[in-house]
Amino acid sequence: MSTDNNPDIIYTKVDEAPELASASLLPIVQSFAGAAGISVGTKDISLAGRIIATFPESLSADRKQADDLAELGQLVKQPDANVIKLPNISASVPQLVAAIKELQGQGYAVPDYPETPTSDAEKDARARYDAIKGSAVNPVLREGNSDRRAAKAVKKFAQDNPHRMGVWTSDSKTRVAAMSGGDFYSNEKSVTLKDASDVTIELEAADGTRTVLKKVSYPAGTVVDATFMSAKALDAFLAAEIDKVKQEPGVLFSLHMKATMMKV
Repeated sequence: MSTDNNPDIIYTKVDEAPELASASLLPIVQSFAGAAGISVGTKDISLAGRIIATFPESLSADRKQADDLAELGQLVKQPDANVIKLPNISASVPQLVAAIKELQGQGYAVPDYPETPTSDAEKDARARYDAIKGSAVNPVLREGNSDRRAAKAVKKFAQDNPHRMGVWTSDSKTRVAAMSGGDFYSNEKSVTLKDASDVTIELEAADGTRTVLKKVSYPAGTVVDATFMSAKALDAFLAAEIDKVKQEPGVLFSLHMKATMMKV
């Protein structure tokens, strides 16, 4: 069994409902694992924890907290690392602002989130807060050998008890939009190589010059799949959707870019 500072398994502290459920399960996990000589420790990747770790200079010594996410980012690259990454929120601006106010109310002297920064200090705070927003955790922890498979018992239960959607009201403001062209999906091309081949990945600049980024050799029978995102098409899509949202007061605009999930 490893020490408390270097446990065999790391169990993450997260947010909201997932934290309530997982925190209550942790003592049970530790009890069973302990009987087998396996230690289970915790690391804080919650939104509040990441805010505290981001502004150490604003806090007294008893309020400071280590940057557990950065530590885990290094740990997951090690072959013997075992991290149980529990569901955490992909923080939107309203969630971030609410967390800041809650921390300030508890005596943490973290700065406000500046919507329109003007001074250097505000610009610095904005940049640090922006690094916390969204799916900031997933790209870091998935640098390692990530296994996202569901246990057979969990999968079987989900198959036997499918989730049922509630009644969808006609006055709901929720709307989902996706690009109709120019994205990874529409540009994807696949080919099965009949013979062993050398493949190059090239960057073509605006002036037409080409730079070889990578050379790869594939054996016969390899399926080579490639795609790209059109920046022009993405910009046009976002501009159109933002215009639509501005005409619907009270709607939260959320952009989901999945490139980080694919480690692009």
